Amino acid sequence: MAAHVQDAIMLLGDSLTQGGFDMNGFAAKLAHVYNRKMDVLNRGFSGYNTEWALPIFEQCFLTAAERADAKGHAPTVRLLVIWFGANDAAPPPKAQHVPLPRFKENLRRLLWTVRARESPRYAPETRVVLMTPPPVSTGQRGRAQAAKVPPRENDRDFEMTRRYAEAVGEVGREEGVPVVDLWGRLYEAAGREEVRLEEFLTDGLHLNEKGYAIVFEELVKAIKGFYPEYHYDNLQSVFVYFDRIAEDPENLHELTKKRSAFPNVSV
Repeated sequence: MAAHVQDAIMLLGDSLTQGGFDMNGFAAKLAHVYNRKMDVLNRGFSGYNTEWALPIFEQCFLTAAERADAKGHAPTVRLLVIWFGANDAAPPPKAQHVPLPRFKENLRRLLWTVRARESPRYAPETRVVLMTPPPVSTGQRGRAQAAKVPPRENDRDFEMTRRYAEAVGEVGREEGVPVVDLWGRLYEAAGREEVRLEEFLTDGLHLNEKGYAIVFEELVKAIKGFYPEYHYDNLQSVFVYFDRIAEDPENLHELTKKRSAFPNVSV
């Protein structure tokens, strides 16, 4: 069993999050810049909506009592990134569809889980970021679905996804949680033309390398702006770099002791 070494960033979402560890995906880039400072935990579940993710999240995030029992042997989740809406916005009667009011309530429940004092999973040390679903290309998605065997009907709509993206922004404002507006940022990058969104999508729904590059850029910008103490440039490696050992090999045991990623904080 691996020992706990450093704190973590948890990414909670659907296939857009799950695919974040693809080559040059946003999660892979995040893991790279936080290497030796924080671990990146990918809890993306392809096909899931907020309704289905709620019971999953309760199994992914320890209660306060469980964290106490772990006595430092479980990572502290310093940053929780919640990214849903792409499947919730599937038009009915798709099984993934979650009505807009319910979607907003589910997002609030996810936030409540870690932010409310009365929650068994209350985690005051965890900072939260919400991200909106990206825009979809209805035409590209329709072609991708039609090319499947057997052919399938188009299962996403540009305007409906926009409404769910706006809902994420509303929840963030009401709850005082930072929101990364990926819908707006990607739409602007496409020159506010739906057809040009194909430059950032693989199948009208999922992001390609260019799309994930924007996700990474915007998420890091949000961390720097809202939680600068958690930005990778403001953290130190948990274990010293090799040159410190090379300079003082006689103190190997002392130098290689685990330290906090936060400068001037003792373990």
